[in-house]
Amino acid sequence: MFLRKKINIAVLVALACPAGMVLAQEAKEENRPVKAPTVEVIGKPEALQSIPGSGEVIDKKTLENSRVFTVSEALRKVPGINVRDEEGFSLRPNIGIRGLNPTRSTKVLLLEDGIPLAYAPYGDNASYYHPPIERFDRIEVLKGSGQILYGPQTVGGVINYITPLPPSRPGGSVTLTGGNRDYFNGRLNYGGTWGGNGLMFDYVRKQGDGARDNTHSELNDANIKAVLGLGANQALTLRGNYYSEDSNVTYSGLTEAEYAANPRQNPFKNDFMNAKRYGASATHEYVFSDDVVLTTNLYGSIFQRDWWRQSSNSGQRPNDSADAACGGMANLNTTCGNEGRLRNYYTWGVEPRLRVNHGLFGVRSEADMGMRAHFETQDRRQENGNFPSSRTGSISEDNERKNQAYSAFVQNRFLINAWTVTPGVRVESINYQRTNRLANGGAGVSGKNDLTQVIPGIGATYTPVKNTTLFAGAHRGFAPPRTEDVVSNTGGSVDLGAEKSWNYELGVRSQPRPGVSVEATLFRMDFQNQIIAASLAGGAGATLTNAGETLHQGAELGLRLNSGEMTGSPHNVYLQAAYTYLPTAKFVGARTGCSGTGFTSAGSCVSPNVASSVTGNRLPYAPENLLTTTLGYAHASGFDARVEAVHVSDQFSDDLSTVAPTANGQRGQISGYTIWNAAVNYLVKPINTTLFLTAKNLTDKTYIVDRTRGILPGSPRLVQAGFTYRF
Repeated sequence: MFLRKKINIAVLVALACPAGMVLAQEAKEENRPVKAPTVEVIGKPEALQSIPGSGEVIDKKTLENSRVFTVSEALRKVPGINVRDEEGFSLRPNIGIRGLNPTRSTKVLLLEDGIPLAYAPYGDNASYYHPPIERFDRIEVLKGSGQILYGPQTVGGVINYITPLPPSRPGGSVTLTGGNRDYFNGRLNYGGTWGGNGLMFDYVRKQGDGARDNTHSELNDANIKAVLGLGANQALTLRGNYYSEDSNVTYSGLTEAEYAANPRQNPFKNDFMNAKRYGASATHEYVFSDDVVLTTNLYGSIFQRDWWRQSSNSGQRPNDSADAACGGMANLNTTCGNEGRLRNYYTWGVEPRLRVNHGLFGVRSEADMGMRAHFETQDRRQENGNFPSSRTGSISEDNERKNQAYSAFVQNRFLINAWTVTPGVRVESINYQRTNRLANGGAGVSGKNDLTQVIPGIGATYTPVKNTTLFAGAHRGFAPPRTEDVVSNTGGSVDLGAEKSWNYELGVRSQPRPGVSVEATLFRMDFQNQIIAASLAGGAGATLTNAGETLHQGAELGLRLNSGEMTGSPHNVYLQAAYTYLPTAKFVGARTGCSGTGFTSAGSCVSPNVASSVTGNRLPYAPENLLTTTLGYAHASGFDARVEAVHVSDQFSDDLSTVAPTANGQRGQISGYTIWNAAVNYLVKPINTTLFLTAKNLTDKTYIVDRTRGILPGSPRLVQAGFTYRF
C-alpha cells in the first residue's frame, strides 16, 4: 500500500535496512535524531537475530565513554579483528580478520554509510587514507555469509562506519582535548531539523606527535549532511566531505641496532605525507509500498597523495638510483636524495538496491537485490630528487591505471517460524587497463586484463527460545588483484587470478537475561589462492605469487555484563571482553620462501639467499591469542570510569617463521605484549558539559608492533584531558 501522507524519514531507512524491518513508530520518540536514507550492514543490534553470521555494533556510547583515540583502538573491541599500529594516529590502519595479513587492510571491505571508503577498492585496495574516528556515530562489523551483499572483498569481513544524523531539534556540541606529545583535538558539530528537512555540520581539527621522533600529523576533517523529505514516499541524503593531512611521517622502520639504541628514533626526518580528499554522495530512497523500497547510492571522490620519503627499507640507501653521491645512512640528511610517490585517484559509482518483502515461494521472505557500476582512475608518478628536502626530480614512473567494475547481487531470507534460511549470490566483473607513459621513448604502452567471479553464499539462523540464536553459514571469499599485479609495466597480462577461499561459520548469540549478552563463533577459512608476496619484507626482487593455499580456523568470544541492567540499580559494574583464539593459521600448499630479499623475475631466490619450503609454517602477523577486556563502573548521575587491557600474543613477521631477529629488523619473532588503557567521564548536568580524562598505555610499555619495513614501536604513554559542551 502506498503511503498517503508525508512519510517520516525514519520509515524509509527502517524499510530499506538490510538487517530487517524496524517499527516506524520508534522514530517518533522525543529527542530521536532524524533518520535518513542510508545503507546499513546490521542496523540495530537486535537485527542480528536474523543475520546468518557473526557481527557486532560498536555504539556511540562505547566510542565516547572509552575515549577511543584512533579507529584501531575502537576495532580491537571486536572479536576476530587484529589491528596493527603504524604511525600512532591510525591514518593508515592495518586491519586483519581471522589471521589475514593486516598490511594496509587489503582483505577488508571498508564502507561509510554503505559506500566504499577506499580510494580504489578494485584496483588498489590499500588504506593510505582513513578518516578520524571522531567522524563516526557507530561502527558495524559483519563477518558471515551476509557480507556478499557488499563486495568486492568478501574474505574477512565488512566494516561499515555510520556517520551522525541531524538531530530532531537544533543543537550541537564543542569538544576540546589536549595531551602530551603536543596533542590537540578540537571538534565542532551543529545540526537540526527544520520543516521536515535535516542538516548536520561537523568539523574536526586533530594534531600531535606520532609514536616516534620526527613524526607529527595535522588533520582537518569537515563534513556536511543534508536529509531532504521529497514528498509522500521519498527522501534524499546528501553528503559532502573534505579531508586534509599534513604529516611528517616515514615509511621506514628501524634496524636492530637502531632500535636498541633508541626505539623511538626516526632517522628519516625529511619524509612527509601530504594528502587531500574530496568526497560527495547522494542516497535516494523511494517507498513504492510498505513492502517495496528502492535505495540508490551515487558517490564519487578525489584523493590526492604526495609521499616524499628517503627509503623504503631501514638501513639501506634510499631508492633513488640517480643519487650516486649518496653513501647510505651516513649521508642520509646531507647528500642523499628523496623519492616522491605522487598519486591521484578518481573514483565514482552508482548502486541501486531493492528490498522486497514477499511470499512468492509460499514462505514469508525478505529479498535484497541490486547492481553496481564502479569506475576508478589512478594517476601515479614517481620523482627522484637529489637532496633530502627535494620536492621534484627526475621521473622514474608515470602510470595511468583504470578499472571498470560491474557487480550484481541477490539474496533472499526465508522466514520459517523460528528459522531463517538465506541463500545469495554475487557476481563481480572487472576490467583492468594500465598505461606506462614512459615506455617507447615517451610514446607509451598499454595493456588490459579482466576477470569475472561468481560468489555464492548461504546461511541460516535458528531461534529456539527468545533472545537466543544459533547461526551457521558458508560463502565464497573473494578479493580482486590490483591492477599492477595483473597488467605488467610493459603491457603484458599476468595470470595472477583473484584471491578465493571458502569460509565457514558456526555460532550462537544470546541474551539470557537483561544485562548479559554473549556471542561465540567457530570459523574456518580455506584459501585455494591467497596472493602472498614472495618476500613479505617487500625487499628488492620481491614478487607476488599464486599457490598461496592457507588455512585459518579458530574461535571467537564476545561477552558483555552489566550489573545495573541485571538489578535495576543506578550503580552499574560492567565487563566487556573480545577474545580470539587462532590455533591454526598456516601455509598448506606447496610454497617456497627465501632467506633474504626475495625472488628474481625467473622465480629463484636472489643470490646468495637460500630457498626452503614454508608449507606448514604459521602465517605472518597472525597471533594465536587476542584479548581486549574492559572493566568499569558507571552511575546514572553521569559518572563512568573504566580500565582496559589489550593483549596480543607472539607472532611471526615472515613466511619462514624466523625467530632470531635479522640485523635489518625486517625478520624475527614479535614478542607478545599487554597494554593498559583507562578513561574517566563525568557529566556536569547544570552546564551540559562532560569532563573526561584518559590514558593510553598506562605503564609506558615499549614493544614492537611491526617488522614489515623494519622495526616499528607501539605508541608511548598518552595522557589526554578535555570537555564536551552540548548546546
